[in-house]
Amino acid sequence: MIHIHEKTLQDLEFQTVLQQVSELCVTPLGNQKALDITPFKTKEDLQSALLLTNEFLSSFHNDNRIPNHGFDTIINELKLLRIENTYLEVHGLKKIVSMSISVNAIVVFLKKFHEYYPNLNAFASHIEVTKVLIEKVDAIVDRFGDIKDNASNTLFDLRQAINRIKGKINASFSSALNTYHGLEYLDDIRESVVDNKRVLAVKAMYRRKVKGAIMGGSKTGSIVYIEPETTLQYSRELNNLEYEEHEEVIRILKDVTNFIRPFLTLLEDYQSFLIDIDVISAKAKYANSMNAILPEFTEDGSMNLRDAYHPLLYLNNLAKEEKTFPQSIKLKKDSRIIVISGPNAGGKSITLKTVGLLQVMLQSGMLIPVHERSTVTLFDRILSDIGDNQSIENHLSTYSYRLKQMNYFLKKCNKNTLFLIDEFGTGSDPELGGALAETFLEEFYHREAFGIITTHYSNLKILANEMPHMLNANMLFDERTLEPLFKLVIGQAGSSFTFEVAQKNGIPYSLINRAKKKIERSKVRFDATIAKLQKERSKLEKTGQSLKENEKKKGEEADKLEEINTKIQKKLESYQELYDSNQRLIYLGQKVNDIAEKFFNNKQKKEMMGELFKVVQIENSKRKRVTVKEKKKVKAKEIQVKKEVEKKVEVIREKKKEEKKKAIEAPKPKAIIRLGDRVRMEDGRAVGTVDKIEKNKAVVNYGIFTTNVSIDQLELVEHIKK
Repeated sequence: MIHIHEKTLQDLEFQTVLQQVSELCVTPLGNQKALDITPFKTKEDLQSALLLTNEFLSSFHNDNRIPNHGFDTIINELKLLRIENTYLEVHGLKKIVSMSISVNAIVVFLKKFHEYYPNLNAFASHIEVTKVLIEKVDAIVDRFGDIKDNASNTLFDLRQAINRIKGKINASFSSALNTYHGLEYLDDIRESVVDNKRVLAVKAMYRRKVKGAIMGGSKTGSIVYIEPETTLQYSRELNNLEYEEHEEVIRILKDVTNFIRPFLTLLEDYQSFLIDIDVISAKAKYANSMNAILPEFTEDGSMNLRDAYHPLLYLNNLAKEEKTFPQSIKLKKDSRIIVISGPNAGGKSITLKTVGLLQVMLQSGMLIPVHERSTVTLFDRILSDIGDNQSIENHLSTYSYRLKQMNYFLKKCNKNTLFLIDEFGTGSDPELGGALAETFLEEFYHREAFGIITTHYSNLKILANEMPHMLNANMLFDERTLEPLFKLVIGQAGSSFTFEVAQKNGIPYSLINRAKKKIERSKVRFDATIAKLQKERSKLEKTGQSLKENEKKKGEEADKLEEINTKIQKKLESYQELYDSNQRLIYLGQKVNDIAEKFFNNKQKKEMMGELFKVVQIENSKRKRVTVKEKKKVKAKEIQVKKEVEKKVEVIREKKKEEKKKAIEAPKPKAIIRLGDRVRMEDGRAVGTVDKIEKNKAVVNYGIFTTNVSIDQLELVEHIKK
C-alpha cells in the first residue's frame, strides 16, 4: 500500500502543480476534482491512470482528436430527480440532452478508434450509449428552448384557441382605436402598452367618454391609458387559456421528468465520466505544455532521470523566455543514497525538489518532463525534510522540529522508501549535529532506503565516500567567477567555497586569514583539496565539451563536402547529357541542311521526301517506347524538379534584392526617359527603344515585339545620340 505524507506534498509544492492543472480544466467540477488529486494507493490504479493520460496526450498529435467533453453541471437536476412529484425545467432538460450527446459521441468515438485508444476505450466501456433521453426531450422541446405545440393534443388545442383570441383582441382594439381617433379623443401617440396589453392613449379631458378599464396615466397627467371595453372580455378569456396552457406545460414536464427518473444512475455515471475525462484532458494539456512523457518502469527498484526539469521552474522560465537547466540523476541498489554538497545558490535544493516533485507527480498519475530514455520506479513512501521548518505555533525550534522529523523517518524508513533531506544536520552545534546526522544517515543506509540529501558537513561527505552504496555529488561552479553552472556531477564531493565566496564578496583578506587560523588545519586542507579537485573537474568538463563541439563541426564540414561533391557529380552528368543531346541535334540539323541543299539544286521533291523520311525512321529506331505510366513518372519528376528550381530561384532573387538594398546607400535620382532612349525593365535584361510616351506610359520596341509599360518600371540604359 502506497502512502505519501501531506507534509511531503507541501514541501515539494505539489499543490501549486495541481492549481496549474486545474486551470486547464474546462468545467467547474473538473477544476475542483483536479485540486483534490492525491498520489494513488495501489500500483494497478496508478498505471491505469498514467496510460489514460498518455493516450489522451497522443490525441493532440494525430488526426483522431477526441470529441469535446465540456458540459453544464446537472447537480441540481439530479437532486430533483431523487424527489418524487418534482419536475425539471426546460433548461435542465436541455442540459441533460447536451450531456447525453457529449457522452455518446466520446464513447462511440473511443470504440471506433479502440486501436489508438485501448485504455480510454476500456475506461469508457461501462458507459451505456442511449438516445432515448435525447429523443424524449427533443419530442417536446424545440431548438429555442420552448415547449412544442404538438407536445400534447391539449396543448395544441389551447394554443390554437389562444391565437384565435389574440386575433379577436387585435381586431376589437383596432376598431376602438379607429373610432376614438376619428372622434379626436386620443393623444398623438394614439396607443401604448401596459402590463403586456395594448391600451388607448386617451386625452385626460375625454376619459369619461371612452368605455373601458383605466390602466394608468402619464407622469404629466395629460394622458390616461384605457383598455377598451370591447377587448376586456377577450382579455379575461385569454388569461384563462394562458393559465390552462401553463398547467398543461407543467403536466408535460412532469411526464418527461418521470420518464427520465429511472435513468438517474446513468446520468450520475455520465457526469462522473465527463469529470474524469476533463481531469485526464487537463493532465494531458499540462504534460503537453512542458513536453512531458511516460517513462519506462523498472522492477528492480532503480530510477534513472535523464534531463529532468522542475515543472514549476520550467514553466515559469518559459513564460519569461529564460533558460532552465535540466538535471540527470540515478538511484539504484548499489548507489541508492546521494550526498550533494557545495556552496549555496548552486542548485542543490532545486535538484532535490526536482526528483521529489517528479516522483510525486508520477505517483499521482501525471506525466513528467524527462528524456524518453529515463526509467522510473514506485516508492511506498516519500519522506521529506525541506526548508525552514521552525514551528511558531508549536514553540519548536528548527532543530527540535527536525529531530521530530528524523524520529518519524526512523519509524517509517525501509527499502521501499525515498527520503529527501535539505541541509542535513543543520540547526545545532556543527560538531554534535553533524555526528547525529551521520548516525541517522548510517541507519537509513543499513535499512536499504533510497535517498538524496544536501549538506555542508564534511563528515557526511567522508561517510558517502566510505560506504560502497552511497555516492558524493556536487553542483558545478565556474572556477574563476564562482558562478553556478547548475549541473550535477556524481562521484565527487563539493567544496563549500566558504573563504573563496567571502573573498569574492569583498571581505578583507586579513580577516579571512585570521578565520582560517581559528579552525583545524586538516579541515582547511580537506576543503581546499575538494575545491581543487572540483576546479580540475570543471576544466575537464570544458575541455570535453570543446572536443565534442570540434568533432561536431568536423562532421558537419565533412557532410557539406560530401553534399558539394554529389551536386558537382550531378551537374557533370547533366552537362554530359546536354552535350550529347546538342550533338545529336547538330547532326540532325546538318542532315536536314544537306537534304535541303540537294533539293535546292535538283528540285526533286520525291527524292527529298524519301531521304527525309529515311532520316526520321533512323531516329525513331533509336527511340525507346515509353509507356503511359513511365510518361506520368517522368512528368511528375519534371514537375518536382521545376518546383525545386523555382524555390531556389526565389531564394536567389530574394538574396539579390537584399544585396541590392544594402548596396544602395542613398536613392539615386530617376533618369528622365525621352523618345528614342534605349531602356530596359527594372527586373529584366532585354533592351528596347522608346517609340512613344503618353501619360506616364511608354511604348518600348524590342525589335521582335513592342510592349506598353509604366515609365516608373523602366531603367535608362542609354540616351538617344543627337
